[in-house]
Amino acid sequence: MKLGIVGLPNVGKSTLFNSLTKGGAESANYPFCTIDPNIGIVPVPDERLKLLGDFSHSKKVTPATIEFVDIAGLVKGASKGEGLGNQFLANIRECDAIVHVVRCFDDANIVHVDGTVDPKRDIETINLELLFADLEVLDRRIAKVARTAKAGADKNAKKEYDVLKTIHQYLEDGNMCISLELENEDEEEFRKTLDLLTDKPVIYAANVADSDLADDGESNEYVQEVRELAKEQGAEVFVVSAAIEQEIAELDDDEKAEFLADLGVEKSGLDKLIAASYKLLGLMSYLTTGEDETRAWTIPIGCKAPKAAGKIHSDFERGFIKAEVINYQQLLDCGSYAAAKEKGLVRMEGKEYVVRDGDVILFRFNV
Repeated sequence: MKLGIVGLPNVGKSTLFNSLTKGGAESANYPFCTIDPNIGIVPVPDERLKLLGDFSHSKKVTPATIEFVDIAGLVKGASKGEGLGNQFLANIRECDAIVHVVRCFDDANIVHVDGTVDPKRDIETINLELLFADLEVLDRRIAKVARTAKAGADKNAKKEYDVLKTIHQYLEDGNMCISLELENEDEEEFRKTLDLLTDKPVIYAANVADSDLADDGESNEYVQEVRELAKEQGAEVFVVSAAIEQEIAELDDDEKAEFLADLGVEKSGLDKLIAASYKLLGLMSYLTTGEDETRAWTIPIGCKAPKAAGKIHSDFERGFIKAEVINYQQLLDCGSYAAAKEKGLVRMEGKEYVVRDGDVILFRFNV
């Protein structure tokens, strides 16, 4: 999973990136201090892995990971080259979802690029730049396919042209592509190949002062604005204090838990972001365990056993025979794999089995 972190300059974007990834992106109180997209790969916290690793005496434990891309602060006119221009918009196209950091705190010492704090305006500024960038992409694609489509000999070109024009008009009307419903599956598949910025799911990170963390931003009017907008768009929201995340980034797990408890907070910003990401993208994890390795594998919810096996290796999917499946907690409770088998808790599942979150699976295959 790859998430692109965007936002206006000075909203706490790079501070949040640093704390989430310990990646050391430059962070300062002036616009455009992030010149190149910074990349950080973060393990997904999963307490099930340690339990299974201990259970199997595994030599190594490998969590699922998320790749974060921190992109330079966008400003009004970025799609036309303002600020650092649209060179960074291309980096977002490679991401599965966009994490949009929105400033939801007042601080006279931290300059706002537009002079005042206004989450709705800030969100609209970023969304417009993404929209304008997509329109440019569509204009180029339409120009490229128009002559062939109008000649009429190539039916696929005509279909492509019609879909491109439909999307273009939808965006010109000020809508984000993600809310557009096309007529059939072929059109939807073609739309995915366009990799439009406005077609990516969005998670809003409402960056608040530490005093607003305990009630999850309920008393913060700025956060309420972000939540209302997100509800309209079908987006996710999580409340975070980038400053606090920076403070706890270097703490060990016990110290971190104690620090958060003192603030009246149950989860760190990273935990909230991962939960929001998995929910938004419809993802979950199944597990494999043994003496060599215990590992989490991220797959879409609703994924069938052969496709899940292919996550490990394409041969597993191609030569899939059966899957031995047991819930991780049932396995732990039994004390051993042999005991679980004796109790009939290890099930043999075929090609139509839909994998569940927390399944421990051993795949049988032959190629």
